[in-house]
Amino acid sequence: MGNADIRRLDREIEKTRKKLEAVRRGEWWPLNGSERRAMARSLAVGGYKVARGRSAGRAEQRIDTTGNAAEMRLNAELTALHGERQRLITEAARAKAARKSSGWF
Repeated sequence: MGNADIRRLDREIEKTRKKLEAVRRGEWWPLNGSERRAMARSLAVGGYKVARGRSAGRAEQRIDTTGNAAEMRLNAELTALHGERQRLITEAARAKAARKSSGWF
């Protein structure tokens, strides 16, 4: 439970932060399978409606909603990772304090 776990969490935090930035830019690679399917379906439906001369408003709204949901999911993951990192740091500090206080000098 030392620095290796904290470094592992730091890497995960950085990966999640990069995914979040990519989702905010409108990229699809960080989306999970169901989010990708929803985006593709909305894009197909919107394209079909535009080709028929109708408005693609609802499809555009669905794309925005899916993007916002992915952003919220990644924000929640990032918050959980930060909380876990803080817990590990606190635990390591307590263990270090216990080791120091148990000395004879």
